[in-house]
Amino acid sequence: MKGRVPFLRRSPAEGRTPLTAGARRVIALNNGFQLLFNLLWWMPVFYAYQRQAGLSDAQIFGIQSLYYIAFCLFEIPTGLVADRIGARNCLRAGAVVMTAANLAPVLSPDYTGFLVHFLAIAAGRSLTSGAASAYLYDALHAEGADDHYLHAEGTARALGLAAKVMCWPLVGPLMALSRPTPYLLSAVSAGASLACVMALPRLVGAESGGRRSGVWREAGRALRQLRGSPWLALVMVQGVAVFTLSRICQVNLFQPILIDQGIPEPSHGGVLAAVTVAEAVGAARPQWLGRKLQPLTMVSVLSLAMAVSLAGITLGGPMAAVALLCLFSAVTGFAYPIQRKLVNDAVPPGAPRATLLSVESIIDRAVCALVAVAAGAYLSAGRMDALLWRSAAVTAAVMLAVHLAVLIGRPRRPRPPRAAREERQEAVGHA
Repeated sequence: MKGRVPFLRRSPAEGRTPLTAGARRVIALNNGFQLLFNLLWWMPVFYAYQRQAGLSDAQIFGIQSLYYIAFCLFEIPTGLVADRIGARNCLRAGAVVMTAANLAPVLSPDYTGFLVHFLAIAAGRSLTSGAASAYLYDALHAEGADDHYLHAEGTARALGLAAKVMCWPLVGPLMALSRPTPYLLSAVSAGASLACVMALPRLVGAESGGRRSGVWREAGRALRQLRGSPWLALVMVQGVAVFTLSRICQVNLFQPILIDQGIPEPSHGGVLAAVTVAEAVGAARPQWLGRKLQPLTMVSVLSLAMAVSLAGITLGGPMAAVALLCLFSAVTGFAYPIQRKLVNDAVPPGAPRATLLSVESIIDRAVCALVAVAAGAYLSAGRMDALLWRSAAVTAAVMLAVHLAVLIGRPRRPRPPRAAREERQEAVGHA
């Protein structure tokens, strides 16, 4: 339909335009970067590793709290940096910082070393969180391959998850050979991700130094764009609901759910592998959902499915709980690339994309921090069932509010690049 914007268009399941050689190169290098940068070999053992290094539980969880605070504080400044120096340069800086971060526990296996390690990881991930998505989106647009963004984002996420499933079981045997191996391998992976970024093509105009305005002026411009685009704010609210559910389940509630269901601890690794595979499959194939629903509606339906899956865990036994966790992860995999494309399409033309994506990220993590505190209170009171059911209810309320705002307010929607290009081509054809 002429004039219809793409974040309300149905996601194409087929018929994408052929990829150019440049677009293929960008996608391949992005896949490599996302896989290697996020491949943290130490993730399954970092708690035990720090305990063996002499840290107390209070010190370990204190470092984790500082990590989340640092991540929130770094998000906006690093988004501004990405918009000022170019997303590709920001990715390079992030890879360098991440490489150094993973070496800190090897060089100083004590409280100070682990604190520096996690603070540097917060900085490295903040440098890349908005910049990676912004670079991929802009690079594919420059190659005329906008409709490949959804598949490219999902494939990169799926490959990263698959790599974790294959590599994490090797951590135990490798540590038996050399205790610091997980951190050394993580540093090697981060260094290899830098090689991928160095090979990424330069985007025309993105790193030319044309942005002479000050950092605070850039921040003010981003906030004005957000305030002047109610549609973008609504899409961000919807995304926060998706990512909060995902992180709370996969990080905070995963083991408590298994323990509550009586699943023995030695089996937890196998369950984690199963749910990771399920998420990887969903992330790799968002097009399986077809074209029957608009993207905004699709994300809402998937969010509700995630919430219902969590609530349903309270009604069955251990096998049902594992099956529902796998379903939850598969739906999360489907939702992630669709929501990423939705929010990227909602960014107004000319707006500081990486900064605005960082705004979404900082809101997401702030909400996660609040929900994690509430989840801890529920678990301490032995009210797991109430927590899961109320999570489903809150998610349903948020999705209803988003759609009511769309129906009642009719927020003005920015014209996306692809729709504008199609209309120009049509006008030329009629001329």
